Amino acid sequence: MIVATGATGPYGRQVVEHLLDLGVPAAGIAAAVRTPARAAGLAARGVEIRTADYDRPRTLRTALAGATKVLLVSSTGPDEVRVAQHRAVIDAAREAGVELFAYTSVTDAPANPMGLARVHRDTEAALAASGLPVALLRNGWYTENHTGTLRDAVARGVLAGSAGTGRIAFASRAELAEAAARVLTLDGQGGRVYDLTGDTAWTLAEGAAEAAAQTGTPVAYQDLPPEAYHRLLTQAGLPAPAVELIVDSDQCIARGALEHSSGDLRALLGRPTQTLAAAVTRALEE
Repeated sequence: MIVATGATGPYGRQVVEHLLDLGVPAAGIAAAVRTPARAAGLAARGVEIRTADYDRPRTLRTALAGATKVLLVSSTGPDEVRVAQHRAVIDAAREAGVELFAYTSVTDAPANPMGLARVHRDTEAALAASGLPVALLRNGWYTENHTGTLRDAVARGVLAGSAGTGRIAFASRAELAEAAARVLTLDGQGGRVYDLTGDTAWTLAEGAAEAAAQTGTPVAYQDLPPEAYHRLLTQAGLPAPAVELIVDSDQCIARGALEHSSGDLRALLGRPTQTLAAAVTRALEE
């Protein structure tokens, strides 16, 4: 039995869908979710739905009962809360005696300077101490982190950020979810570490230029000082923690934190990763 947590989120849901597409029987998959009603689509495909709340360890033990493989999709919130939640899932997996524990970490976790990498390093350390057979899925930067607002940027004629000329080896959420599903279907994955990045890295200015080329509308990348970008995001209504995370991430990108490409994602998918042009086309269509 493969149990995937966070299965109603945009990443976790796609992992389950890819498992089905790869031929894993629905009866061999359980979606562990906080709100079962939100998993109706997966239930309709025959996937077992189990209640799992990271803050209620008892539900985790029930959700992971009988699991041979577990995917922990990292939670959101303050670091100390997230690490405690992740430890609760790890403890439940140990009780269940799982044969593989896959965790969605972040690219280049040991050296990644981004603030968001801290919780992943702490979780990886907890996993190393757990004795579980672990596969680390160190996900790169989601393309959607920046293309999600591309249509609005085209309408305004400006794509704002604070990443300077930093290059990002983007990968789409769908590609990363498929890679996770493939790892969960393979044998001998305990101890494997995957650095899952796109094949090529591009700047936000190149993204804006591609959007302009595809739409015939002028779109410029506006690089803002951190303080100005912070004000812009705050005025847009984003919560303070999200603003801090985005600004910190862009500053790290400017210093080259996400420019490396490993080839691991391409190898798992068996094909090249999404191009800049394809990413922009998809964002504009959606």
